[in-house]
Amino acid sequence: MSTLKICHLYPEVLNLYGDRGNIRCMQKRLAWRGIDVEVAKVGLGDQTKLSDFDLFFIGGGQDFEQEVLLEDLKAGKGAEIRAAVEDGKTFLCICGGYQMMGHYYETHEGVKCEFLGAVDFYTKGGEVRMIGNYAYALGEASGGSKVVGFENHSGRTYLGDGVQPLGKILKGYGNNGEDGTEGVRYRNVFGTYSHGPVLPKNPEFCDYLLKTALERKAGKAELEPLEDGFELAAHDSVLEKVLNGTAGKEE
Repeated sequence: MSTLKICHLYPEVLNLYGDRGNIRCMQKRLAWRGIDVEVAKVGLGDQTKLSDFDLFFIGGGQDFEQEVLLEDLKAGKGAEIRAAVEDGKTFLCICGGYQMMGHYYETHEGVKCEFLGAVDFYTKGGEVRMIGNYAYALGEASGGSKVVGFENHSGRTYLGDGVQPLGKILKGYGNNGEDGTEGVRYRNVFGTYSHGPVLPKNPEFCDYLLKTALERKAGKAELEPLEDGFELAAHDSVLEKVLNGTAGKEE
């Protein structure tokens, strides 16, 4: 199988809560299977051709950091990202990176910030932050596993008609704290509020993303099972604590 090429978009701006650990996790799980991988960091002003990549990662950032990116997106990257989405390339977008894929972010004061419009949803700022350890069940179309993570956002995201959430909330707030949804799944875009980083905590979700990207690249992909006993035991322990409300509390 040829090399899987990963694009880490705006790493110098979007990297809250160790989100770059998601890149490291994908690299290791590919390497352990003998699959070659290349990672390129594409930042502000870079002219790298995005169509050359197979998988894109966009991390989380604060509101003012997202605003810094707007001019760069308008200069050409925005159109390339939208084209990659429609071409079926795989995206993992976290928090601010997730919000950026929608139509706009409107602050609590009513200031509207136009974003990419790559996926049909929008986000509105709220007065109260939605913060804490949380858990959600992925839809069957996204692997069906249960994901644990950490959310910290004041934005409330609302999906458009016909756009599916990434999963359903088991504990926590998710997209807006109202409708029980978390994230978005459109084509091969996976958007979520999960910091943490999310992939080391959820190896099944990581493998589903990698399989999606490899299938898009090569037409088919079978990932050799890894010895994930410790990882899955840690995941299950955290999931239990999140669900019973003891996650993050001293024992």
